[in-house]
Amino acid sequence: MPIRFREDYPEVMAFLGFEVRKMLFSRKSPFQKIDVLETDTFGRVLLIDNLVMFTEKDEFVYHEMIAHVPLFVHPDPQNILIIGGGDGGTIRECLKHPEVQKIDLVEIDQLVTQACLKYTPYLSEKILNERVNCYFEDAVEFVKKSNYRYQIIIIDSTDPINVGEGLFTVEFYQNCNKLLTPDGILVAQSESPIWFPKLIKGIAKKLNSVFPKVHFYQANIPTYPSGFWSFAFASKKYHPVTDFRKKRYRELNLKLKYYNDRLHSATFNLPTFFDELINNA
Repeated sequence: MPIRFREDYPEVMAFLGFEVRKMLFSRKSPFQKIDVLETDTFGRVLLIDNLVMFTEKDEFVYHEMIAHVPLFVHPDPQNILIIGGGDGGTIRECLKHPEVQKIDLVEIDQLVTQACLKYTPYLSEKILNERVNCYFEDAVEFVKKSNYRYQIIIIDSTDPINVGEGLFTVEFYQNCNKLLTPDGILVAQSESPIWFPKLIKGIAKKLNSVFPKVHFYQANIPTYPSGFWSFAFASKKYHPVTDFRKKRYRELNLKLKYYNDRLHSATFNLPTFFDELINNA
C-alpha cells in the first residue's frame, strides 16, 4: 500500500491529499514538527506541523511573487529583511537583483534551514551567500530591538498559528514600519481570500492602521489551500503599479517561470469579492 499524505482544512471541511514515495526527514524541533517528503508528482515537499510549506512542483510561484513585486517597485533595494523564509527560496529570488547588498534572514527554527539545505539545496543554497546574515531567533523580538534600516521587509511566514501567530499583529507591523527607510516597502503573504476571508480582512485593517498605502495582489499556487493565494503590499511612499520599474525589469532580463512585467500590473487587479473584502476592512 502506498503512503498517503492528507492536509486537512477544517475551516472549509476540505483536504489536500497525495501519495508519498518516501519520507526523507522527520523531526520535532522545540517549535514544530518538520517533514520532508519525496513524491512522484510534486517532487520534494516540506511540511511543518503537517501543513504544506512548499512543493518542488510550484514553489517558484510563491517565491517569485513575494520577492520580485517589491524589488521591482523600490528604486534602490539595497538592504532586505526576510522574516521566516528559512527554506531559502525568497533569498534565492532576492539575490537575482544586483542592487541587493545585504539580506538579513530571521527564522525562528534553525532545523527548517538545516533540513532544506540537505534535502532541497536547489531552493536553499543561496542562504550560504556572503550577502546573507542568518539570525535564528524570534522575529517578534528581533524587530523590537533592531535599529537597522531596510528598504524592503518581506514577511515569508507560516500560517498565523503556533510560532507564526505573532507575525500578524498591529504591534508587529508597527515595529516593522520603524525599521523601514522613509520610502520602505513591506510585503507579507496573506493567505487565501476565498477560504480565509476573516483573516485577510483582519490583515488589511491592521496594515491600514500603520501604513499610508496598502494594496493586495494574488497568485495561483495549486498546492496551497484553494490554489488562490494573496500577498499584502504596504508602503510608505510607492504605489505598486504606477511606480513599477519596467525599464529595470527589462534591462535585468531575468529568466523567471511565473513573474513578468505584464503580470506585475495584472496581479493587483482583484476579483470583486476580494476588493469588497479589503475595502470594508
